[in-house]
Amino acid sequence: MLPNFLLPESIARADGIGPEIDLGNQQAKLLVLTLGITRIIEQESLEVSVWCSVDGENWGPRPFATFPPKFYCGLYSTLLNLSARPEIRYARVQWRMSRWNKAAVDPLFGFYVYAEESGARVRAAVA
Repeated sequence: MLPNFLLPESIARADGIGPEIDLGNQQAKLLVLTLGITRIIEQESLEVSVWCSVDGENWGPRPFATFPPKFYCGLYSTLLNLSARPEIRYARVQWRMSRWNKAAVDPLFGFYVYAEESGARVRAAVA
């Protein structure tokens, strides 16, 4: 079973790659990805993407889902549609940070990426 956090809340100061997550019974599903940004310094941006793999080693030439660059704290959602690719078994988060002010301060973001099957909240509310 997919743990809900593809990336638990973390404080990052540089580009990085999260752990590989086994999708389990969420393979071939439509997932809602939520990027939560909880901490930020002014004049910087965060780009987050989700990469998928069949074997956990080859991640392909491009991400399966990408959040547009973000500059503010908040919650942002996008879809990860794996329905046409049932062979995909693993996912991981990758991020890039940049500052457009060349001050001596390194970028700093607090953020997480949460995944759930599309419609999960509706089913929980009905139950």
